[in-house]
Amino acid sequence: MMSEQGKATIGITRGDQAGIGPEVVAAALASGELSSAYSYQMIGEVVDAVPGQPTQRTAEAALAALEEAADMLKNGEIDAVVTAPVGKEGLHELGFHFPGQTEFFAERLGCDNHAMCLTGKHLTVALVTIHVPLAEVPSLLRRGEIVRVGKLLAGFCRQRGTQSPRVAVCGLNPHAGENGAFGSEDEEIVKPAIDELQQVGDGAIYSGPHPPDTIFRPAADGEYDAVLCMYHDQGLIPLKLLDFDSGVNVTLGLPKPRTSPDHGTAYDIAGKGLADASSMIHALKLAGEMLDQGKV
Repeated sequence: MMSEQGKATIGITRGDQAGIGPEVVAAALASGELSSAYSYQMIGEVVDAVPGQPTQRTAEAALAALEEAADMLKNGEIDAVVTAPVGKEGLHELGFHFPGQTEFFAERLGCDNHAMCLTGKHLTVALVTIHVPLAEVPSLLRRGEIVRVGKLLAGFCRQRGTQSPRVAVCGLNPHAGENGAFGSEDEEIVKPAIDELQQVGDGAIYSGPHPPDTIFRPAADGEYDAVLCMYHDQGLIPLKLLDFDSGVNVTLGLPKPRTSPDHGTAYDIAGKGLADASSMIHALKLAGEMLDQGKV
């Protein structure tokens, strides 16, 4: 969709309005750091909310805004969406059965081939398993899933201008299993997946399985362009440690860009003037960058 000014439109949700979403959105729009090449459109109803005190009403408004945003993406009313943080507990009480916004937009947009990626100044990571209990990760790892997400991650790197991305693949276990001493998954699942990725011929350079406790330092130093992680915290702990202010969550594989800041609702600081809009600014910038460069 092109706005009246002939600009692509980026939609923005406020998240749970008892959290810091409205603050960081307003600060980002007023920052002067956003490109004037796009039109920015707020989505959803503004409701009365007490900072730090989420209610059923704020959850309902957050859910309604997500549904409206998904419809607008499907109907071509907006070209990309940036979503502020929501309160998962409040949404689940309303019957929201998705683990997170990533899975919600994938389902609403009919996308089976998607993945969760976070990118910041120092690191870019993608996750093979996302919002599942840690105890279930080994049984959920599949060679085909590692290959699928690895290809999406390499494609994201190419979209951002790296034609031959260097993708480091994390092992699951300490020391990447140490030849089977600490679990069989790395030898039996991860390594065969890397072998398959190396045969894809997509221009990417895949390596590993790398010990998870050592790979992020060279990646942050620029020796790798991205890290493929086996589970949620394996990727998000180093990303948020190094890039909390610049980190952006992006859903790979969607037909249109969807990004969000890498933080939560932060109810404890809502309304106190302490919220940092940096991650929201970066999320809006990345949505524009992705619109410039085509599909995810």
